[in-house]
Amino acid sequence: MNLQHARCLILACGNTLREDDGIGPFLATWAEQHFASEPAVRVLATHQWTPELAFDIAAADTVVFIDCAINAEPGAVAVAPVPSAAEMPRLMTHHLDAPSLLALAHELYNATPRAALMLTIGAASLELREAFSDIVQAAIPAAQRALETAVQQLLRESA
Repeated sequence: MNLQHARCLILACGNTLREDDGIGPFLATWAEQHFASEPAVRVLATHQWTPELAFDIAAADTVVFIDCAINAEPGAVAVAPVPSAAEMPRLMTHHLDAPSLLALAHELYNATPRAALMLTIGAASLELREAFSDIVQAAIPAAQRALETAVQQLLRESA
């Protein structure tokens, strides 16, 4: 297998038809444009995180996961380290969380990123709508700054 190496992998998930759940793919599109001239950055966006992504994670020096958070204050932007799961995830589901994906990358490919961060934006609504709530819309500039800061930090540390 030929892994596509990235010094920083941005891995976003979310459903663009479910209001604030679409913030991950929105930020991934922004990141693709913002980091277009930076070959060390690779961006992937999916509706949900699935076991197949362990392949891409194993090839990355660092990873920034992006998702909305339903258990956070609406519009709150947070960046936190992601620890690997203590045990292998149950693969009876198609959806995995970030720690489980790190554990799966280690189990399948004996490789894990040196650092992994989770960027979340608190969701106000997950209703069927192709737009963001006002509070999440207002948080987009802060989320973009947080993503840029996280990626630049990870790139400096992996140089």
